[in-house]
Amino acid sequence: MDKNTIRVLVGSKNPTKTNAVKDAFVEVFPKNNILVFGEAASSLVSDQPMSNKETLVGAENRVGCLLKKRSDYYVGIEGGCVVRNNKMFAFAWVVTKDKTKKGVGKTSLFQLPKEIQRLVLKGVELGVADDVVFERTNSKKKDGAVGILTHGIINRTKYYKEAVIMSLIPFVNKGLSF
Repeated sequence: MDKNTIRVLVGSKNPTKTNAVKDAFVEVFPKNNILVFGEAASSLVSDQPMSNKETLVGAENRVGCLLKKRSDYYVGIEGGCVVRNNKMFAFAWVVTKDKTKKGVGKTSLFQLPKEIQRLVLKGVELGVADDVVFERTNSKKKDGAVGILTHGIINRTKYYKEAVIMSLIPFVNKGLSF
């Protein structure tokens, strides 16, 4: 592999996550050839994390599962939910590591409808709840809740991409300490 190629390993085979990582790296490192590979990596947290902390730990754990593999960068993305004032919000944490640094980014929050909230609070994972409420199949590998609820204005890949870019801040600001 040449010096111009950046190899990125993502702790998921979900195309919305791997595509988001690819899009982000291409934008941040436009002069490089970006190779992105998805690999199943356990978050070692609940199927549906229900706190900021648990969700971040899930993203970190996905990266930790990858570190024995050969790559230039390792990326973990974990989606979670939080309840504030009886309203449920969805979000995701992104953790990116190389051999020496770690960067962290987070998506924006968006409110979930009560129909989904009720299912998630009963222990149903958000993607499954989306499928039940919107009578779809495997929406988490497509546009996800954010895509469904914004009527396609923001799909799941676009939603994650910005957070991946935020996680790359320490890698493109080499003269600063993070």
